[in-house]
Amino acid sequence: MAIAEPGYGNADASFKAAGELAGVTALVDAFYDIMDSAPQAAAIRAMHPADLGESRRKLCYFLCGWLGGPRLYQQHYGSINIPEVHQHLAVAGAERDAWLWCMQRAIDRQPYALSFKDYLYRQLCVPAERVRQRSALRRARD
Repeated sequence: MAIAEPGYGNADASFKAAGELAGVTALVDAFYDIMDSAPQAAAIRAMHPADLGESRRKLCYFLCGWLGGPRLYQQHYGSINIPEVHQHLAVAGAERDAWLWCMQRAIDRQPYALSFKDYLYRQLCVPAERVRQRSALRRARD
């Protein structure tokens, strides 16, 4: 009898597929390591503080809750609206794409099932695009 694949996006299935807190932390660390060193990410790296410690923590905590795990971001920082949190940044297609490029490489480094890697990347494209859209609206109003 074959075991059914977990339904990503349901309850905590995605959080578990990501390896829970340790797995999400590894993903976030890989993401910021790539962003910190890849020339392709220079523009988005410049949008972050020199010390990435708080950025790493915030993304990790956000992703835990977003993936159906504990709502660590809310517990430590309060509620979050991703486009609003990034509204002070000029995020166009190039910046969105650079962020996704780093995230794709970070996902590729994880020991996740291929189906989860694909699912996670597709899901992360949604907030990345919303940040770009919000930034475009703000620029159009200014």
